Parts: sequence; structure tokens; C-alpha cells
Amino acid sequence: MYQQVVQVQPESRVQEAGQWSTGLCECYKDIGDCCFALCCLPVFTCKVTSAVGVCPCLPLLDCIGCVTPASLAMRASVRERYGIQGSVWSDCLYGCCCYPLSWLQISRELKRRAASHASSSSSSSLARYSALTSLQGAHLV
Repeated sequence: MYQQVVQVQPESRVQEAGQWSTGLCECYKDIGDCCFALCCLPVFTCKVTSAVGVCPCLPLLDCIGCVTPASLAMRASVRERYGIQGSVWSDCLYGCCCYPLSWLQISRELKRRAASHASSSSSSSLARYSALTSLQGAHLV
């Protein structure tokens, strides 16, 4: 009688609930988006908001004041959607002081969560995430 032994356990792409899947400064995990954001940040932010199903012009509001409303709204929305710990104050701090890094972290989180959800869900529930699945394995260009 032959029994197959599993030697390597599968790893989850997303960390435990309540945490971002990547750190704020882990841009090297998605070099394509990092280069794209560095070259043309306004277009990158518009692509991220569009992929979530929000008006793609929303990030253009960030040029108006010192508190970046689109960045704040997107971080808060992603945190709320995935149960990530944090506060409006931390979202505001990251949006004001680490603007490009914050948008890159949001993009990575959306990609990882969409990929994780796609691998563990049935096709009927994937319809709710149609805007995010376009992020899977691809750059936001």
C-alpha cells in the first residue's frame, strides 16, 4: 500500500486578519508597480481607484490640500474591507508623509487579497470581486 506524504505545506498569500500583507516600504515585492508609480504617480493612483470600482478621478483631489482625501479614503476603505487594524490618524499620517508608499501598499494589498480570494472561492462569489480580479498577476498599467 502506497501513501503519499506531504513534505511542504502550502502557504497563505495573505497574513492573518488585522494586518497588511506587506509593509509600507516593501516596494521591491512589486517592482513593476513601483517603477510605474515613480514615473507617473497620478496615473498610477487613478488606475488603483479605478480597479476598486471608484471614480478614477478621485486621486486628483489630493492636489487641493495638505490632507490627501483620496489616499485617506482608499486606505480607510481597504482597512475596513479586509479588517486591517489601524485608525484614521494612521491613514492620514501615511497619506501625508508617505504618499507614494501608501498607494503602493494599497495596490499590493488589493492584488494579494484578490488572488487569495480567487484561489479559495467559488466562481459565483467571484462576481463581487470582478473589479479586483483585474489586478491579479498583472501590473496596473
